[in-house]
Amino acid sequence: MTTRHFLSLMDLSADEIRGIISRAIELKKLGKSAPKTLSDYTMAMVFEQSSTRTRTSFEIGMSQLGGHAMFLSPGDSQIQRGEPIRDTARVLSRMVDVIVMRTTTHQRVSTMAGYASVPVINALCDRYHPCQLLADLQTFTEHRGEISGRTLAWIGDGNNVCHSWMNAARQLDFKLNIATPKGFEPDADLIEACKDNISLGNDPVTAATGAACIITDTWASMGQEDEKSVRETAFAGYCVDDDLMAHAADNAIFMHCLPAYRGYEVSESVLEGARSVVWDEAENRLHAQKALLELLLGQ
Repeated sequence: MTTRHFLSLMDLSADEIRGIISRAIELKKLGKSAPKTLSDYTMAMVFEQSSTRTRTSFEIGMSQLGGHAMFLSPGDSQIQRGEPIRDTARVLSRMVDVIVMRTTTHQRVSTMAGYASVPVINALCDRYHPCQLLADLQTFTEHRGEISGRTLAWIGDGNNVCHSWMNAARQLDFKLNIATPKGFEPDADLIEACKDNISLGNDPVTAATGAACIITDTWASMGQEDEKSVRETAFAGYCVDDDLMAHAADNAIFMHCLPAYRGYEVSESVLEGARSVVWDEAENRLHAQKALLELLLGQ
């Protein structure tokens, strides 16, 4: 069996993404009674960034499927003492069945995949956050059905989650309206690659108008803490509040990958309101990742 990695949504076909969504919904219904499809499998989690949802969902998900997860924090890995990633990849591949890596740059997780002989999953890097998107797509499907042909809006920073939403639009053929402040647009190569499925501008109202879902994220991601005050000034006017939601479709939902900072990228009333599906979205990290693990491990 050929080793498959999951570094971005582009590593899956549209049919495979839909299959993961369907299986995730099924696994969610089964809960703890799901079959132990990954019994005797072991997962190594190499995390160089802090995490709440990603770590918890992967560890519990592996356990619910009968497997074992081991967590390597920055202080637990020899990578932090200078061991090349390529060496860690080759050693772990001889002991575990899958590697989950949360790291600073896409190059680091790509290097891990380049030298690993077992599947490597990108659990977040500066370029993409594809596991989040599997959960987001599952959540949209549960609440609003098929996403193809729909219009969604991204309001805020053109960051790693935005990049993954752009790939999702390209893979599943929906439209993504993106509104960012000038200078905070998504990467130019992704804009070009996804140009048939995205609309890029600087006006949140224009992006939100008629959208079936409005999505945002923190204005300052991990590693950008020293830019916080500058970003708060640049993103003034980009808060997803009730006034902005009023421009979306009547039955529009709101998504945020969390953690959320109330009063900045989203108002308290929207985050806690009836249109918000963020808690379903957070839970679905567990189920979508179980479906992903089954696919990559051939189960």
